[in-house]
Amino acid sequence: MTAPRPPFDSNRAWGAATAAIRANREVVIALAGVFFLLPSLVMALLFPQPEPATGATMAALSAEAADYYRQSFPVALPMAVLQAGGTLALLTLLTDRTRPTVGQAIRAGFGALLPYLASQVILGMALAMLFMIGIGVLAAIAVPAVTVVGGIAIGFGLALLVVRFALTAPVVAIERWRNPIAALRRSWQLTAGNTGRVLFFFALVLLAFAVVMMVVTGLTGIVFGLLLPAQFVAIARAVISSVLGAGAVLVLVACLAATHAQLAGEPPERVSSTFE
Repeated sequence: MTAPRPPFDSNRAWGAATAAIRANREVVIALAGVFFLLPSLVMALLFPQPEPATGATMAALSAEAADYYRQSFPVALPMAVLQAGGTLALLTLLTDRTRPTVGQAIRAGFGALLPYLASQVILGMALAMLFMIGIGVLAAIAVPAVTVVGGIAIGFGLALLVVRFALTAPVVAIERWRNPIAALRRSWQLTAGNTGRVLFFFALVLLAFAVVMMVVTGLTGIVFGLLLPAQFVAIARAVISSVLGAGAVLVLVACLAATHAQLAGEPPERVSSTFE
């Protein structure tokens, strides 16, 4: 019999992730700027989020959102693909013991892009189907209390499923699995028995960044409103939001690498010593 794996240690994962960023900060910050900050800034400047009109009905808001996504889709899709390739390249840089150059890591990341995108399409379709089934069942029951409780249960269940498959990117980039179904299955196996701990870890990280972004964007918005002409306020806000968003993605990718290393049984130094 195989010995049971020790429980996931979020403190150890956070320490490994932050150590990896500190050890390789010049390189990873440059990659985050190219693959996360610039695409986000382009989207924010070309397609700013529409401000909901006061008193607008739900139908009007839905139509406005649909129109926004229809217009932005031709630009948003290649940007999303670029960010996915950047994520895989960053995972390679943070973990590959052969110490690849930045160019080699980028080539490796984009070389793994197709199987990773295929895995995400498969996962997205499966989650969407489960969501629609759950909503259909709740609509058929049509009991308000059951609808509320059921909606919460569906949301929590989908979050658990996302966590179970969250390590697909490290599996593709680090372990070099190229079969999308097998990569999804490997992520499922790695997170078995630790789903709740991993979910709590990433929920805390996301919550911390949400608070930071709310505070920083709120304060800078007030300052920009007082110091800058109105036409430059939106640009300044877009820059600040994109910088914070790129930083959040960078930390999340490092956390993914550290989580994968721990659950896959890799020594903790693998995540932090690529360029040391």
